[in-house]
Amino acid sequence: MRSLLAAHRLQRVGEGYVFGSALTSPFTPTAVLRRARLRWAKVDALKPLADFGLHEARHTYASLMIDAGVNAKALTEYTGHESITVTFDRYGHLMPGNHEQAAALLDAYLGEQA
Repeated sequence: MRSLLAAHRLQRVGEGYVFGSALTSPFTPTAVLRRARLRWAKVDALKPLADFGLHEARHTYASLMIDAGVNAKALTEYTGHESITVTFDRYGHLMPGNHEQAAALLDAYLGEQA
């Protein structure tokens, strides 16, 4: 990926934004979403994604990572959240472990110690 990004940067001669719509203007989320939807609409298999925005894609990614067992600290890094608190506030309800499970784990642990 690094080599692809470096090659892309070389195409953008001079100072400026690497992924901007021009060297002097950054991309906007609406422009990126518009371009994604245009591409999705051109591919029959992807047409159902035409109403699927980038926010939904990001949330789906994080949800699938949690389902796969990725820990919260790693997910914080992968999603670029400022802190693990942001990750827990946003996705804590999807993470394993509820009150009953926690109580059962503690009971099992204490039973082993006796």
